[in-house]
Amino acid sequence: MQNADTVLGVLHDRGRNGLPCDELYRQMFNKELYLLAYGNIYANQGAMTPGATDETVDGMSEEKIDAIIEAMRHERYRFAPARRVFIPKKNGKLRPLGLPTWSDKLVGEVVRLLLEAYYEPTFSDRSHGFRRKRGCHTALREVEHTWTGAVWLIEGDIADCFGSLDHDIMIKILAEKVHDNRFLRLVRHMLKAGYLEDWEHHETLSGVPQGGVVSPVLSNIYLNKLDEFVEKTLIPQYTRGQRRRRNPDYSRVKRQRQEARSHGDRATARALTKQLRALPSGDPLDPGYRRLRYCRYADDHILGFIGPKAEAEAIKDELARFLRDELALELSADKTLITHARTQAARFLGYEITVQHADSKLTHGRRSANGAIALRVPCDVITAHCASYRRHGTPWHRPAMQNLPDYDIVQTYAAEYRGVVNYYLLAIDVWRLHTLNWNAQTSMLKTLAAKHKSTVTKMAARHRTKLETPYGLRTCFEARLHRDGKQDLVARFGGIPLTRNKSAVIIDRVPVRIPYPRKEIVNRLVRSRCELCEDTGPVVVHHVAKLARLGQPGPDQPAWATIMAAKRRKPSWFADRATMSSTPPLSRTWRSHWRATCIERVPAWFGGRLREKDRVHQR
Repeated sequence: MQNADTVLGVLHDRGRNGLPCDELYRQMFNKELYLLAYGNIYANQGAMTPGATDETVDGMSEEKIDAIIEAMRHERYRFAPARRVFIPKKNGKLRPLGLPTWSDKLVGEVVRLLLEAYYEPTFSDRSHGFRRKRGCHTALREVEHTWTGAVWLIEGDIADCFGSLDHDIMIKILAEKVHDNRFLRLVRHMLKAGYLEDWEHHETLSGVPQGGVVSPVLSNIYLNKLDEFVEKTLIPQYTRGQRRRRNPDYSRVKRQRQEARSHGDRATARALTKQLRALPSGDPLDPGYRRLRYCRYADDHILGFIGPKAEAEAIKDELARFLRDELALELSADKTLITHARTQAARFLGYEITVQHADSKLTHGRRSANGAIALRVPCDVITAHCASYRRHGTPWHRPAMQNLPDYDIVQTYAAEYRGVVNYYLLAIDVWRLHTLNWNAQTSMLKTLAAKHKSTVTKMAARHRTKLETPYGLRTCFEARLHRDGKQDLVARFGGIPLTRNKSAVIIDRVPVRIPYPRKEIVNRLVRSRCELCEDTGPVVVHHVAKLARLGQPGPDQPAWATIMAAKRRKPSWFADRATMSSTPPLSRTWRSHWRATCIERVPAWFGGRLREKDRVHQR
């Protein structure tokens, strides 16, 4: 059995060198990959969420992995239908979300590890969604740094992308590199598993389930064909010329200014200089100069074009034709727009994208800013975020939070505000978020005042403090939660300078490929030793969500849960004898609400430190 890191490293090298995969399915028998997959996803919030069955991460064991591998060897493993739920979208519509069973999540993570290791080196550098060390900020910075001088911005959005991916085309794309029919059949079974809605089974005719761990990499493999079409067909077709020819009007005015200076006519020279600053040095209508830029994040993509609008329309039509004929996808008519970059703003990943000019208020007349890409905060985004803090036309308190401690109130407001500010730090007008700061701050102080039956002024005086930051001394509001024998917990609102940070980056949270021995939960699982009675044999791992909600110790709790509830400490690991059959099992309701597990005494070699939130339970 090869080490998981070795297997994924070999696949990565084959993908980078363009070599096919002939025997990928046999890696589904590798136990090391399942242990790595378990270490990657056991801490996810959805690990304790049941799918079509009651199965969750609670009760994980090596025997469960062995049973999956045995089914894989005989090609008997079948994916259960995903339980479908709906979550609201920003536009008021509902987004379908598929919740697979725990075993399907584990197998899906193994498939994701294999596909990502092989395909990641083949993906385009212009693709930023669902990839390690990439995200919205890396896509936006690419647009800002490399799209200088763009005239037209073509916004592209694929209608219902995840729900419209054609299964036959997906398998055909995979078959180009994966020459293993057993693995392709496994992926097809995964795509065709169906879903349960109101406990009624529905077939999956197209698309990948949103919520499945393997869906992001499958969508990237599918849409990589779009990236290749743009890079190999459209960009070479609409890119020509080394540089623009000189603008004849610019050259004429420059000669006139030189003549005025030679004759000592300073007034005319100054007037001609102002006129010169309003003219581009290169000919914007040069028929021999074209540039096409491209960037994609998931199903949202944008193109920047230097050339006439008629050619921009042709690019849009060719893009729509390729998606329709080759990938069976449709561009959204409402969201696919052609925008004049200088006079209008295009929307991409929540930002407004425009091209600056010297007569703009944002450039203060600096000619050096001509043609540079500007990232801006949309005004409607600020209005929408402020609306959550306002009522009756003014900032309002939140009655639902009045019974919370001051620490929780300040922490909630601070987290909401900090998340918005950190995302828009790339914008040149991030200072506009002062409006959001005032609304959120006033709402927070009014909530504290309502809780203590006091006034906003008194609450501001009580919680105001000075904070030393890398940007100097800042005023903020803080609340402390006292803990006996420990440092106080501190929550702070504010103190974030609303100035542009060109190096700001938020990348997608893609599981990092780490060799499984570094995961302590996996080490203790494979040790096969009960950590309550020290007996060896088959063990299972218990997971619950939150220690504080275990309740008081009692006879209705399992032995491991009783000990953990009695100690009332942060969980590390725990185990329980398999012979304790008299203790009732965890109910579905009890499991589905909590995420940590029980606790034991920390071994001496552990240095008194507590780590994982899991315990091992012997069968």
